[in-house]
Amino acid sequence: MDEDGLDAARFDADSDATADAETETSTDTAETDETDDTMPGVPDPEPDADEPPEDVQKYARFTKMDGAQYDRVNEFLRDRTYVTAREWAIARLCSDFRTETGVEMTKIGENLPELVPFMTDTYTPQAVNQARSSFEEKVRKAGATFLYGAMCNFFTAEELDDVMYESTEVAKFLLEVEGVDLSVEEELEAEERISSVMREVREASEELRAQDEE
Repeated sequence: MDEDGLDAARFDADSDATADAETETSTDTAETDETDDTMPGVPDPEPDADEPPEDVQKYARFTKMDGAQYDRVNEFLRDRTYVTAREWAIARLCSDFRTETGVEMTKIGENLPELVPFMTDTYTPQAVNQARSSFEEKVRKAGATFLYGAMCNFFTAEELDDVMYESTEVAKFLLEVEGVDLSVEEELEAEERISSVMREVREASEELRAQDEE
């Protein structure tokens, strides 16, 4: 990525400290396994009622950001997008925890610190819904702003290409950090869809300007 920081390492904590902690944990686990023999005929204990749901435990998004601080993530996003770290994380969770009847907002809010490394507090369903609504509103406003800029002839075609390239690179980076593994085919398909939309925008803009001149 570029020099100003499109690099997931910006969000990582001290890797040496993390590695040491993992080594100590592994050692402790090994010692426990050697000395903790289960008694035959005695059933295993019931799972802890406070234990996160199974799908929460298996959630693999944002693992590249283990050790990241909310303020650092938020600063990165605010420099490049309209959304906050809270809105970004919850928008992704709302996509992943969507069922046929809606979004599992209670599950998201209650398990937020387990789902996203840089989130430290639980949220109410109302707070989750508020963040989701804020994300949607900002996307819509950003889309209208971009299309107006594209159609009012403020940018040249080459400048619009530059804007789209920069926007695409940021979006791809965020997806990579989330753990989305885009294939080359998927990436090319997405870029073609964007290019197709941009061609339509330019054609519509030219038609509008031609009508005004008449």
